[in-house]
Amino acid sequence: MIRAVEKVRARLDRAVAALDGAGIPYAVAGGNAVAAWVSRVDEAAVRNTQDVDILLRRADLDRAKTALGAAGFVFRHVKSVDMFLDGPNAKARDSIHVIFAKEKVSADYLTESPDVTDADTAGPFHIVAIEPLVRMKLTSYRLKDQVHLLDMIGVGLIDETWTARFSGELAARLQALLDNPDG
Repeated sequence: MIRAVEKVRARLDRAVAALDGAGIPYAVAGGNAVAAWVSRVDEAAVRNTQDVDILLRRADLDRAKTALGAAGFVFRHVKSVDMFLDGPNAKARDSIHVIFAKEKVSADYLTESPDVTDADTAGPFHIVAIEPLVRMKLTSYRLKDQVHLLDMIGVGLIDETWTARFSGELAARLQALLDNPDG
């Protein structure tokens, strides 16, 4: 179990070192971004995640292929998902999933992803700033996204004042979680 967590963190560290070294703008998204934000309040509340999500500009994809390739990652496009496998024999879970900045992940998404400049750079790597991250989680709103939002609510990163930052369905989704934080 500990090794699995360490492998994800090592993958994240190698990827951001390669992107930083090549001067490619990025922001860590997904569960690792949530974990980074939650850890700033309560390290004991951090939830592990099995993969790495990186926000990139589409225009930087070829440069990212070169930089990440030099770090041992193998680019694949599988089922409309761009990813960098952690080696030639890796599975999709052992990868870095690319989310393109300023694009919708799926046609049915309510909003597009933020730009890589919507990032917090105070930690060891760039992470999606908290408000754009919350918007991303409210947009995808899968069960794991809801759990991530509940983690942020649980440590006080998000509260009732946040619903005013969003409109329509996103505000309603957040309000539903705030109204029932224990499921």
